[in-house]
Amino acid sequence: MTEQTTQETPEKAPSSGIGYAVAGFLVVIALGAATRFLEAHVPQWSAGTPFAKVAKSIEFPIYAIALGLIGNVALTKLALRDALSRGFRTEFFIKTGLVLLGASINLKVLVTAAGPAIIQALLLISTVFGFTWWLGGRLGLEDKLRALLASAVSICGVSAAIAAAGAVQAKREQLAYAASLVIAFALPSIFLLPWLADVFNLSDAVAGAWIGGNIDTTAAVAASGAIAGENALQIATIVKTTQNALIGVVAIGLTAYFALKIERKSADEARPTIGQFWERFPKFVLGFIAASIIGTLYVQWAADAKGAAATIATVNDLRTWFLIFAFVSIGLEFSLKGLREAGWRPIAVFASATVVNIVVALGLATVLFGNFQIG
Repeated sequence: MTEQTTQETPEKAPSSGIGYAVAGFLVVIALGAATRFLEAHVPQWSAGTPFAKVAKSIEFPIYAIALGLIGNVALTKLALRDALSRGFRTEFFIKTGLVLLGASINLKVLVTAAGPAIIQALLLISTVFGFTWWLGGRLGLEDKLRALLASAVSICGVSAAIAAAGAVQAKREQLAYAASLVIAFALPSIFLLPWLADVFNLSDAVAGAWIGGNIDTTAAVAASGAIAGENALQIATIVKTTQNALIGVVAIGLTAYFALKIERKSADEARPTIGQFWERFPKFVLGFIAASIIGTLYVQWAADAKGAAATIATVNDLRTWFLIFAFVSIGLEFSLKGLREAGWRPIAVFASATVVNIVVALGLATVLFGNFQIG
């Protein structure tokens, strides 16, 4: 089947394909601009109404995904979605956004001032990843899908799934399916966890650590943390960025495991070469680390502190744009057909792992951040 697809590709009309790809890209840009417009104006429109507080707490991921889903339905009705899908560059947008995210992560601060976050990240990722991988195996999921689901639910959602997909060479539909599950579970968590934190009377530090360790996407963590409060948002961001920094470690581990264990048919078969490891390694992880180092050194050595802060703010704004485009693309690519075809087992695995993540993250947050003082 793979050879047949490869042979047929040159026969497609290149000009038509490029035209549809450009048109699809423009759809993403337009919906991204609409997302920014709604994010800026909905709070103003709802001021003085019962919806004011909710409107103020809604962040760009919700608008972006909602507009992407609306666009998905509209383009499907017009029989254009499949043709334009080449322009829905989810991987490109999210990878670029992740590299830019690295610029705002001060590794020195994380190492020296966020010891509890590092411990929580290591314990939580190990526990949740291990449980998800085990349960996926028990329910007979294919190894590549198990790797994507385990990475997504234990680290940072779509970003980790993309890193894992590059490491294990997963199919495109497997990545789209994992991303769909991440979004389906992350959206209600944005509102559920701050409410539960209030019900449980958690401190800001514990609430922030719980949110940062549990919700699967960085943008959704920011949205949920903002609802919980400024102090909770600070801790949630540190915890989540600590987990983000471990994407590369997990990607390297998965690359080695699949190359040496899963895909190596026998002990007599030649071991993968360094070049083969490099070929399948998700290169954007290196960009993420490099951006973090450059950003940290730039802020530390800059003569003009305000100018450095303004530069980082500009990079962060650019990162937000790319993340918006990524979430719009996820909405545009979401397929109920794909969910139905996958059956109940991946959903059961992801749901079970989410419950384990919630419980374990709360326990770790309570132990590690129970006496943590903010400020």
